[in-house]
Amino acid sequence: MTLIRVREAGPAVQVHLGADDARRLAASQVVEVRPGPAAGMWSVRAGRKVGAARIGGVELRIEPKVPIARLLFLVGYARNPNGWRDESVPLTEHAGLVPALAAALWRQTDRALRQGLLQGYRTVEDTSPVLRGRLRETAQLSRRAGLALPLEIRHDDYTVDIPENQILATAVDRMLRVPGIDVGSRRMLRHLAARFAGVTRLRAGEPIPAWRPSRLNERLRVALRLAELVLAGASVEAGRGGVLANAFLLDMWRVYEDFLSVALRAAIEPARGGTVVLQAHHHLDRRRRLELRPDILWRNGAGEVGAVVDAKYKADAVREDAYQMLAYCVAYQLACGHLVYAAGEHPAVRHVVRNAEIEIVCHALDLDVDPADLLTQVRELATEITRPGIALN
Repeated sequence: MTLIRVREAGPAVQVHLGADDARRLAASQVVEVRPGPAAGMWSVRAGRKVGAARIGGVELRIEPKVPIARLLFLVGYARNPNGWRDESVPLTEHAGLVPALAAALWRQTDRALRQGLLQGYRTVEDTSPVLRGRLRETAQLSRRAGLALPLEIRHDDYTVDIPENQILATAVDRMLRVPGIDVGSRRMLRHLAARFAGVTRLRAGEPIPAWRPSRLNERLRVALRLAELVLAGASVEAGRGGVLANAFLLDMWRVYEDFLSVALRAAIEPARGGTVVLQAHHHLDRRRRLELRPDILWRNGAGEVGAVVDAKYKADAVREDAYQMLAYCVAYQLACGHLVYAAGEHPAVRHVVRNAEIEIVCHALDLDVDPADLLTQVRELATEITRPGIALN
C-alpha cells in the first residue's frame, strides 16, 4: 500500500506509482494526477477535497488548510445552527482530520451508551398468522383476495432499532472502513460496533433518518451530530469514474458555501425580516435560456429582492466571479452585489462597473478565528449587505 500525504490546494508531491494505481487515482477525481519527471513517477496535487481515501493500492490523506476544530464547526453549524453552537466536541491530540474525528466519534458514542442503548417505539408493517396491533384493511383486501389468513398488520415495537441508534451504528461502521485511523481508535470503534447488535445499518446512499431532540435522547445528541458529519463525508465511492474507495471526504467549497448560507440566514431573518432564499432560480434573458442560480438571495418584508450574495472559497476565477455577479445584479435590478471569499484567498475590494452604476463588493471572511468571532463577522456582513440601497430602474 502506497501512502500519499498532501495538503489542500498545496504543492504537488512526486510519488512512484504503478500505471494501474495512477489511472485509478486520476479516475477518482479526488486529486489531480499528472506524469512526473521520470518513468514511473507521478505528480499528485490536492484540490479542494479533504479527508482520507483508499483507492486501489493507494492510501490518500489530504489535510485541510483550516484548523480541524474550525472545519468541524463549519460543517456542524451548517447542519444544525441552533444545536452545534452550544455543543462542545473536544478533539484529542491526534494529528490529522480523520484520526481526530474518529477519536471524537468513539469517545462521544461510548459516553452516550454508558446507560445502554436507547430504546423507543417503531411502527412495523408485517404479515402474521395472528392479529397484533391493527389490521391493514386495504393491504389485506388487495394482497389476500378475501383469504382469512395470513393477516396484514401494523403494530408498534419497543426496540433498539430506532433512527438514533441506526445513525450511530452506521457512522461507526463506516468510520472503521476509512484509512488513517490509529490502532486505539479502531479497537474502540470495533467494540462499539458490537454493542449495536440488532440495529439496522443504513445502506450506502440511503438518506439519514430524521430524529427529533427530546429529553430521552439528550445524552446522544453530541454523538449524533458527530455521526451525521461522518455520514456526510463517508462513502464507498469517491469521485466519479466508477473507482471504489473507502473514504471520508469533504468538499471544502461546499462546506464553506453551506456554512455561509445557513449563517447569513440566521443573521438576517431575525434582524431584518424577510426571507433568505438559497440557490434561487432566475434567468438573465427573456427567453429563459440563460439560467442564473445565486447562492444566497434576500427578499425583504415586501417580497422585493434586496441583496444577492455568492460564496467563493477560492480565488482563481476572480474575473469570472465579477462577471457572474454583474449578471445577477442586472437580472434582479440591484445596484450592488456581494462576493464573499474566504480570507487569504482574496482581499476585500470594491469594483464599480463602468456605464452601469453597479458596484460589486468583495468581502473577506476569516475562517481562522474562533467560532464566536466568526459568527460576529457574519452578523457584520449581514448588516452591510442588507443596508438599504438604490435599485436600478
